[in-house]
Amino acid sequence: MIQFRKISAADTYSIRQQILRPTQTMEECKYEGDMDESTFHVGALDGEKLICIGSFYQEAQEGLEGRLPFRLRGMATLPDFRSKGIGKELIEYSESILSNAGCDLWWCNARTSAAPYYTKLGLIQSGGIFEIDPIGPHVIMFKKM
Repeated sequence: MIQFRKISAADTYSIRQQILRPTQTMEECKYEGDMDESTFHVGALDGEKLICIGSFYQEAQEGLEGRLPFRLRGMATLPDFRSKGIGKELIEYSESILSNAGCDLWWCNARTSAAPYYTKLGLIQSGGIFEIDPIGPHVIMFKKM
């Protein structure tokens, strides 16, 4: 049975590097704001094995209006656990935390390859494609709750 819970920033680093930034060092997988009091990290666990992660930072995005906006960064699922609804459940779990905190909008810089996935989760694209070096093309996506 998959369980969802808050985890530490350090718990996310291995999956961040393995899935999102394989050409970068572990140190480069530590994001600014990881340790901020308002930041929270969530994980999906299969037994004791961490299989899916996401991190939420209290951060506004120009052009998006919301009460207590948060930004999702570093969402990733291990390959053997994809296409099983685990990421969707992780987002639903996170949205509950966000809603209880008073947030009514969250957003992310989505890789263009992941944009269809975020659309299925109810996010809307804002603006055009932009490049994040050395990761690749992205779009801003957001969801009002």
